[in-house]
Amino acid sequence: MMPVDLRSLIQPVGIMRTLAAILTFISFVLVATVGPVPSPYWAWCMFSWCFCFFFTLLILILEFTTISSKLPFAWDDFTTAFAMLASLMCMATSIIYPTFFTCTICHREIGASVVSWVSFGVYAGEVVLTRLRPTGENSGFLSSLPGILKMLETFFACLIFTSLEKGQYSGSSALQWCVAVYSLCFIFSIVIILLTIGQLTSSFPISFDKLVVVYNILAALMYTTAMVIWPLYSFRSSKRPDTCGHLCDWDKLVLVTFMTIFNFIVYTLDTVYSIRLVFFTSYQ
Repeated sequence: MMPVDLRSLIQPVGIMRTLAAILTFISFVLVATVGPVPSPYWAWCMFSWCFCFFFTLLILILEFTTISSKLPFAWDDFTTAFAMLASLMCMATSIIYPTFFTCTICHREIGASVVSWVSFGVYAGEVVLTRLRPTGENSGFLSSLPGILKMLETFFACLIFTSLEKGQYSGSSALQWCVAVYSLCFIFSIVIILLTIGQLTSSFPISFDKLVVVYNILAALMYTTAMVIWPLYSFRSSKRPDTCGHLCDWDKLVLVTFMTIFNFIVYTLDTVYSIRLVFFTSYQ
């Protein structure tokens, strides 16, 4: 008979996870009953609620059945990182959905937005609880500053991809370079995260930390070019159309511009911190 851990459900973190799963499910159902909207932002919001609900429920099941203790990676690190990611996703969704898809008489849409904000608060509370570790207990990669920065890099890239449309860059090699920057940096950040949490970094013939430093420098430089090129080539002959309504293609170009700037800042911070960590702290 499989052992179960009832305490995982009734302790504060377990209660918050149960509440978060219920709230994200409610937001998803409320919006689903309204009907689909042909917008990548609507799809992002629905994906975010579904993603958070599914993985929160999975975490609850794995901890209740004690399977989590048998997994080959740092479980506490994973759950802390997921709570951070879920709080970011819920915060973004709580801003995007009411901005573009609610009105004064859209009661279910307003309700979904309110519940989504509460979900964000619950996930943020879980982050606070899980970050309050006993003195001397080490945190894993994903819940450390380098791991948090890597998650932010992939999160902002996802928002960029949500706003991109082929017609925005298909006719310009300069803008295609920007899309290549977003894609390559996203892929390599994901690979770094997976290799680290999978504890595969020691199999590299050279120092993985120094390899990450080189990647961070290149990514920051690449994002520097994208930060200059994207707005320069996107807006040089394009003003906001008078017919542009609540959300149009021009607004998406603006969003990509701001997300590019934010990700450039994150990659720069990641570069500075990784250089300090590898070349200065390690020799003290």
